[in-house]
Amino acid sequence: MPIPSYRLAPVVAAMAAFVALATTSPLGQQPPPTPQQPSELELTISGEPGTPPKFAVPDFVALSGDAETQAAARAIGAVLWDDLQFEREFYMIPRDTYGSIPSAKSFQEVPFDRWLELGADGVIIGFVQRTGTGVTVQVRVFNVRTRTSVFAKEYSGAASNPRLYAHTVADEVHQQQRGLRGVARTKLTFSSDRDGERAAGGVPNRNVKEIYVADYDGANQRRVTVTKALNIFPVWSSDGRALAYTSYRRNNSPDIYISSIYQGTPPETPLKGRGQNWLSSWSPDGTRIAFTSNRDGNAELYVMNRDGSNVRRLTNHPSIDTTPTWSPGGNEIAFTSDRSGRPQIYLIPADGGVAPRRISNESWADRATWAPAPYNEIAYSALIGSTNNIRIYDVASGERRQITFGEGSNESPVFSPNGRHIAFMSTRRGRSHIFTIGRDGKNLRQITTSGNNYTPDWSR
Repeated sequence: MPIPSYRLAPVVAAMAAFVALATTSPLGQQPPPTPQQPSELELTISGEPGTPPKFAVPDFVALSGDAETQAAARAIGAVLWDDLQFEREFYMIPRDTYGSIPSAKSFQEVPFDRWLELGADGVIIGFVQRTGTGVTVQVRVFNVRTRTSVFAKEYSGAASNPRLYAHTVADEVHQQQRGLRGVARTKLTFSSDRDGERAAGGVPNRNVKEIYVADYDGANQRRVTVTKALNIFPVWSSDGRALAYTSYRRNNSPDIYISSIYQGTPPETPLKGRGQNWLSSWSPDGTRIAFTSNRDGNAELYVMNRDGSNVRRLTNHPSIDTTPTWSPGGNEIAFTSDRSGRPQIYLIPADGGVAPRRISNESWADRATWAPAPYNEIAYSALIGSTNNIRIYDVASGERRQITFGEGSNESPVFSPNGRHIAFMSTRRGRSHIFTIGRDGKNLRQITTSGNNYTPDWSR
């Protein structure tokens, strides 16, 4: 489950927020692990000069003999290794090289000599023990050369979601060791036709698309909407508690819905069906939503308060203006318009009042997404030759760089909350699937494998 905010806060307060979300979740998520003690003296593990530190993450050791605890111990170690590998801040020593190294018997009995022989600078040791209906997870990060603990935490909670323990440790280790806000506890959302249903009400030739959420790495994919209608373009609120999306569930006409998915309340329709409304985008502070509407005749950009009040029109042009995205400071909006003849990316102040400024120079460009601070960048999909690819525009310098190169059609990019990764849709494997990639064009990973999946968004 995602932490709603990436402001640095005490661990206990952050995890308390986790509990408040999880215990009311209609998606069946388990309460998160509860930290029991603060970390020890914080020390940074370094590698050889000019190289990242080498880390090893063996299986956590189950101190209880039941199958659930043993499975949880194995899962935590494997998922934690993957989470740390994803950010590429450490050189992760492959787990298949650990076979000859005995498991630690306790935190005082770690085979440091053997880990040093393997070349590890740091090793993460963990123990999992059954406690009543749940488990307690104890974790230490050791500097192998000095044999000192540089990170120590203890968590308690349910045994049924071991991935959450791993995600929590990964984010906290990244923060403590590298000063990095990791994404292991964040979520992706997207629309999918994987259920193979047809629209209700006799609408011809329209497949159902429903909204799904998943962990950042594609695990735990769960359906949010069950409407037998077209549900598309989901976007996370800034606090990670709600989704806004476009749905055709009412009279087969698009409108914006807001689902507070961890509260189990019915979806809200803040615009209450006035005109056709679609493609919503939350402001960074979560108080406003930008969207496209034809309520005044043409498809124009509007901004409203979260509750649907104070609707203001931003653009006024006979062409189509759509797909808004807010700047990190909330003072500008990038959007797509075909006012120059074909779709291009433009910038406009969030209060309107001036003519939009075009920033793309390709023959076709769409689906801009603004990177979070400190990156002053906009990613978008552009037609390069005969295929769509992802490009990144530096707002300050005006320079562009390309991160996908013609394998399938690559569209709908969105930045991770730390700005280091991009999720996008691609047809490179035949059908439309969600992938993630580093902002440097490396570390491509496929997230979905079932059905066709579209327009991802990454929780903050």
